[in-house]
Amino acid sequence: MSVRVLIADDQELVRSGLRMILDAQPGIEVIGEAPDGAAAVALARELRPDVCLLDIRMPVMDGLEATRELAGPDVAEPIPVVVVTTFDLDEYVYTALRSGARGFLLKNAGPTLLREAVHAAARGDALIDPNVTVRLIEAFAGAGPASARSAAARSSVPEPTSPLTDREEDVLAGVARGLGNAEIGRELHISLGTVKTHLGSLMAKLGVRNRVELAIWAHERGRAVR
Repeated sequence: MSVRVLIADDQELVRSGLRMILDAQPGIEVIGEAPDGAAAVALARELRPDVCLLDIRMPVMDGLEATRELAGPDVAEPIPVVVVTTFDLDEYVYTALRSGARGFLLKNAGPTLLREAVHAAARGDALIDPNVTVRLIEAFAGAGPASARSAAARSSVPEPTSPLTDREEDVLAGVARGLGNAEIGRELHISLGTVKTHLGSLMAKLGVRNRVELAIWAHERGRAVR
């Protein structure tokens, strides 16, 4: 069964390009387009796509607000969102993920990464463009001298309900670096099933819903590099 996708971008040429790329991928079907965030929210609520691809800088309502409307923590029936943008500014990445996005890609990511991000979001997983992962760590894990912003963020993040094991810390670091389950398994020499078991345990201990929130927790607590 195909993953049904809604595209929102204020540039018609970009929408056409994304549609062309996605329609060429097996198992993906573009079911609608919107030129701004408000139209995207309305159309998404009407069509209930499996995944929404949202640009950030759009008129009427930007992609970050549209993400909160569709996938935020207070949304009863959230729709998975992947933010696709030209801008990799740290605050955009962080705000998008905090607003409920299940992925963050730059528009030059290429067809393969775009396809992987759509499928990951549809199955409840997440993918962050590897090109921005290091910047996320630097900005929000307090690498080097801690900034006031990162220190304040870390102080507001709850501790796990029980201590993390060494292996859970290793898996958490892999997630924060943007690695997929198979890549984590290969790096740690453990099976895919074992990786998933550790992820489930991490989510339960940290009270998060998906691997994007795991990555954010790791960044804020300075646990993204191990």
